[in-house]
Order: sequence, then structure tokens, then C-alpha cells
Amino acid sequence: MGSETSHIVRNCERAVVTAYQELRQVGTTDVSAFHACTTLYRIHHPEASLNEARRLVSEWIDHHVVHHRPGPTTGCECV
Repeated sequence: MGSETSHIVRNCERAVVTAYQELRQVGTTDVSAFHACTTLYRIHHPEASLNEARRLVSEWIDHHVVHHRPGPTTGCECV
């Protein structure tokens, strides 16, 4: 873990990825960290459905944490 997140443009995406990494580093289970990050996303975007939040959070974690890809991701339109 510990992937560099400073290149992530969206504040909500950076917050989600950072929170997930930090929760996992202190021993939080994958599922609990995922649920916490889904909640965090919905705080940034209360208009988002639970399914949309779950989809984006899982895509961001997969992109940044699992595969360590540096490029942009799909997602919300905020900055």
C-alpha cells in the first residue's frame, strides 16, 4: 500500500483512496474499509445512489491500490 495519491485530481477520489489505504494499514478489514469509503464518497456526493458510490469506490480502489495505475479514472465530474 502507500500509493502516491497527489496526482489524483478529484478531491473525493483522493479522499477515498487515501482513507482506504490508511484504514487497511491499521488493520481494518477490506470489507469494512470499503464500506467506510463508500460512506465517505456519499458525504462528498449525497446525490449519489449507494450503487453508484459502490461502483466508483471499487473502481478507484482497483485502479489506484490494486493495480497501482497512475492515469486518470472514470467517475464523477467534480474537481
